Amino acid sequence: MGTSQVGGRIGRLLLAGGLLVGGTAGVLGLAACSSSSTSAGGGSTPSFSPDPRSFSGAPPTALESLAASAKAAVSASAASASAVASAFEASVSAESGRATAAAKAELAKVSGAGNATAEVGLTGLNRDRIGGLNAVIVNITNRSGGTASYAVKINFVDSAGKVVDTAVVGAEDLAAGQKAQPVAFSTKPAELALVPKLAQAQRY
Repeated sequence: MGTSQVGGRIGRLLLAGGLLVGGTAGVLGLAACSSSSTSAGGGSTPSFSPDPRSFSGAPPTALESLAASAKAAVSASAASASAVASAFEASVSAESGRATAAAKAELAKVSGAGNATAEVGLTGLNRDRIGGLNAVIVNITNRSGGTASYAVKINFVDSAGKVVDTAVVGAEDLAAGQKAQPVAFSTKPAELALVPKLAQAQRY
């Protein structure tokens, strides 16, 4: 990989980290048809600034591997990218670890699609705005009439429809009518163009 190519990827990485770590300080553009769309692109939506405290799921390891592989060619830029990736991972992990663990445990008990697919929709994130990463906002709305928690599984599929990655996110103790918007990330390399699909959604 040439220096210019690596530099370009690092630039996208820094942009992704800056937009997502910034929380309410930055405005993140979204590209999706609607909150119920399962497409990761197309159309346009109002600007959205996700709060890192609402993130769920693990950040993609592609961030760290990209920074590591670039050190030999552009050590200064790679060091900066690594710092951004580490800070982002820490902010996501601190806020979402418990909710994600609870969601995984709950989904392990579920067979089929679950009892809450009608309460979950996906909003695609514009890959150009987040460094080419595969990620999706999971829109959860508690329509149960009482306080409830949610566990959601997202499949990331390739152009042939094959599932190549999965992510689990959770939202705990949502009041009736309350919404949550965790972000599900694919851990596969950013070079793979994947489409997120709702696989399971369980209210408990």
